[in-house]
Amino acid sequence: MGRGIKIAIVDDEQDMRQSISQWLSLSGFDTETYASAEEALKSIGADFPGVVVSDIRMPGMDGMAFLKRLMSLDSSLPVIMITGHGDVPMAVEAMRVGAYDFLEKPFNPDRMNELAKRAAQTRRLTLDNRALRRELSDGTVLMKKLIGTSPVMERLREDILDLGQADGHVLIDGETGTGKTLVAHALHAVGPRAGRKFVQISCAAYGEAELAARLFEPMTDDGALPLVEEARGGTLCLEDIEALPQALQARLLTFINEQGTPAETRIIAVSNLQDPGKTCEDMLRPDLYYRLAAMKITLPPLRSRGEDILTLFTRLSDQFAEEYGCDAPQVSAQEAAQLLQAPWPGNVRQLINVAERAVLQNRRGSGTIASLLMTADDDSQPVMTTEGKPLKEYVEAFERMLIDNTMRRHKGSIVNVMEELSLPRRTLNEKMAKYGLSRSDYL
Repeated sequence: MGRGIKIAIVDDEQDMRQSISQWLSLSGFDTETYASAEEALKSIGADFPGVVVSDIRMPGMDGMAFLKRLMSLDSSLPVIMITGHGDVPMAVEAMRVGAYDFLEKPFNPDRMNELAKRAAQTRRLTLDNRALRRELSDGTVLMKKLIGTSPVMERLREDILDLGQADGHVLIDGETGTGKTLVAHALHAVGPRAGRKFVQISCAAYGEAELAARLFEPMTDDGALPLVEEARGGTLCLEDIEALPQALQARLLTFINEQGTPAETRIIAVSNLQDPGKTCEDMLRPDLYYRLAAMKITLPPLRSRGEDILTLFTRLSDQFAEEYGCDAPQVSAQEAAQLLQAPWPGNVRQLINVAERAVLQNRRGSGTIASLLMTADDDSQPVMTTEGKPLKEYVEAFERMLIDNTMRRHKGSIVNVMEELSLPRRTLNEKMAKYGLSRSDYL
């Protein structure tokens, strides 16, 4: 219930602190107690991973002053105030200042637990959103998410770094599930606009009138800006650009032309067109297409990335295993070959699903990776690509995955890896050099 979220209990009465702590601990929360607001402020700051429960009447710094200090540190921190009889007007004032809620003494422990649970869920969502925003503004973090050592991935990272520094508009296309939105964020994060706004909208999510309003016209009476203005100086990301109606294509082209060169607002257009008989060029007016596609990135399908498939599967299964509190599945040579041969129509998104289901199967002690690669129409054989590969490629890919897994499991201990894989040091060093593996990455 309260996994990963702390409850800081601040009350000058020891019995009350201990009682609240006991109630919340029994509900699964990790509690910390403080006898004064001054003491609590030494440990509680912005991004505090939890909720604060505080008495409103305390010697020294009282609950209201404490609340105001907390709100100045982090206005989203949930603070539950405990009030005595007759303090309701003060509690109402606390709510105005920013308190999450209040409880009047004597209170029902079940009410306290329920309130703490809701506050903890709110806090977890806030912290997750903050972490995501930081991640999406950190080009280094985003580039690390583009995992893989295949030539096509090396080229993709180079293109992102090059085009990120450029100032022209960009068109991103590729099969479904290849990570086009991630690349759009990365282009923004590695360039000179990184500290400015990244505004994103799907052109397929709205009807023409509402899309026109959101993009080009103020939508409300409170002065909300149209997205082309909100993104000014930063990046406007248009998902599903092929769905932009013709009339709005003309307005977008006018907006681009009026900006001049260099453009004040960069546009990153993302095409999710999956009709094999059509291209994004077919769906856009030529003058708009060539303005957007002056710089273009086409993401590689997963099936073209070779042993990256095994690297990604291993990383993903380890992450899901940690999340579910179980062991990751051990991939056999045959299963590694099946993963490499699968066509992956859903690309990385499909691989994520397969990795999670493989971990859940392994937790139950049943099922195979091959069963997860079967089609709905034919459950007798896993679907494989029609193009065969030399046996040497499968062997090397499996060998690299095995060394990589073992190095990570032993946190870079060469001695333990040598022992588990029965390899002499020289042979292990040679294979690690061959596969581009460095001990420092596992420490």
